[in-house]
Amino acid sequence: MFQPAVPVAKVLDRIHRNEYLLPAIQREFVWNTDQICALFDSVMRGYPIASFLLWEVNPKNVGDFTFYSFITDYHEKDHPYAAKANVPFGSGLTAVLDGQQRLTALNIGLYGSHAEKLPKLWWSSPSAFPKKRLYLNLVADADDEELGLTYDFRFLTDQEAMPSSGTPSRWFLVRDVLQLEDAGPAIMQELDACHLLGDKAPFNRLFRLFMAIREEPSFNAYLEDSQDSNKVLDIFVRVNSGGTTLSYSDLLLSMATNQWKERDAREEVRSLVAELNGLPAGFQFSKDLVLKAGLVLTNVSDIGFKVSNFTQSNMQKLEADWDRVRSSLLEAANLLSGFGYTGRTLTASSVMIPLAYYLDRRGLGTKYLESGHEAADRLAVQHWVARSLMKRGIWGSGLDRFLGRLREAIREHGAAGFPVVEIEAAMTSLGKSLTFQPAEIAELLDLPFGSPRIFPVLAMLYPGLDVSKSFHEDHIYPRSAFTRSRLAAAGVSSDQVDEHLDKVNRLPNLQLLPGLQNVEKQSKLPAAWLDGASFPSAESRHQYGLDNDVDLVGDLRDFLTFYARRRERMAHRLQSALGLILDPQLSTHSM
Repeated sequence: MFQPAVPVAKVLDRIHRNEYLLPAIQREFVWNTDQICALFDSVMRGYPIASFLLWEVNPKNVGDFTFYSFITDYHEKDHPYAAKANVPFGSGLTAVLDGQQRLTALNIGLYGSHAEKLPKLWWSSPSAFPKKRLYLNLVADADDEELGLTYDFRFLTDQEAMPSSGTPSRWFLVRDVLQLEDAGPAIMQELDACHLLGDKAPFNRLFRLFMAIREEPSFNAYLEDSQDSNKVLDIFVRVNSGGTTLSYSDLLLSMATNQWKERDAREEVRSLVAELNGLPAGFQFSKDLVLKAGLVLTNVSDIGFKVSNFTQSNMQKLEADWDRVRSSLLEAANLLSGFGYTGRTLTASSVMIPLAYYLDRRGLGTKYLESGHEAADRLAVQHWVARSLMKRGIWGSGLDRFLGRLREAIREHGAAGFPVVEIEAAMTSLGKSLTFQPAEIAELLDLPFGSPRIFPVLAMLYPGLDVSKSFHEDHIYPRSAFTRSRLAAAGVSSDQVDEHLDKVNRLPNLQLLPGLQNVEKQSKLPAAWLDGASFPSAESRHQYGLDNDVDLVGDLRDFLTFYARRRERMAHRLQSALGLILDPQLSTHSM
């Protein structure tokens, strides 16, 4: 049923009495300060700010759900999330199903503050997060034509809002409008204190703020009083189909939060994602991946992101198994890091899920990551991961069915070792074979610099590299030497310049080089680098050249010969590593 419209101040008063709370199915606050200022501009101008959807929760049902308070003082580092609310036993409340972002923005602007990190400062710096509050410029309108704003609202530190000596106080702290006793004498008294009585414009602006916040009924809401949580959930999904999109995983994660008894699912998943992405490899795993992994590792039959899969029994099992799920995901992430993958080169985060399931299935723990007894098994895993990332389309469509088949193969055949044969048979049955055709090999050999697939290809081609260390993708012939003027000066014929400029950035001219060596190499030609301090003896230079196919080097005029011969060697290596019959055509084909 529709509720009578009320002023903004009245709604915020209810928020501060904890009568309005946020259900766990709400996402985090995501608005920035520009959006907050634009909202206040709309309120001041009397524009509609859309309706709100509320849910009246009866006292007997409050205990079945988890609720959060609204953020008042936002701090990007220390307080970016809403805190769990303590609802007194026997109390009813009103939950906000739609309008959380707007209400939080109004709450921060009228009652609180906003602190986000300044650019170029360390997160640990005490001055990196200045506390700012919302101010209204009483003297001038906004000059931002792009945003189309009329009123000049800004988040300022109190020091920034202080007037210069001997000048009027132009910035009015928006929260102080709640302290004005009336819209007449009280405003005049405020303007007198600001030395702004001689101009009608400041009075009009402050009067407009008073009326918009405290008097005009701009808050329109529909109140749902059904106690059927499934109906409420359906309403929530429907009304949140627009705006800043709520991911389905956020919704399902919030459902898990409601059903866990001993822990807060949202906080546990958020913490695990932060820990995974905090590894030196700089991974970029998401809540979606962690949730999906939870369904896989707890052996839920259907691992799709469906409401029906987030039942109370499934979520209780996930909570009971959470420590095991968490450990397996961390072990899998460290395994990938040990293989040399980073947030940039791990092109399909989902590859971690079957690895975590395999580690969980065998129950080996962290000792698997370095055990000499498991070295051959780790190599089998590493090769499978590399091939699955090298081949297009493996981790794309049909992911739920694909992960289900991989889980089945590992569950039935992975008790003693990584079942590569059975896994690849399952993949082939889904049209995701890891057999490479000649055209695919040729494409890999001609990958351009910057392609995330370069790392798994080079790591497979040259397995002697200790990829657990930090490696750079280095140009053997330095890219800086390949300009038209430098090539011409080196004696490269004009009809070959374009070919040089193209091939300098392709796989046969790339190698994986430890960070320190890459710094030492800088822009040296390969012959000069191989004769440098990195290789103290002729034997070490010769061995490095053989191991990495960089022994046939010279000046810029020799580049195309070097490129063709190294590409030929790489073609043989790659076909051998992939278990293919050598195709001589691959050695001569290039872009």
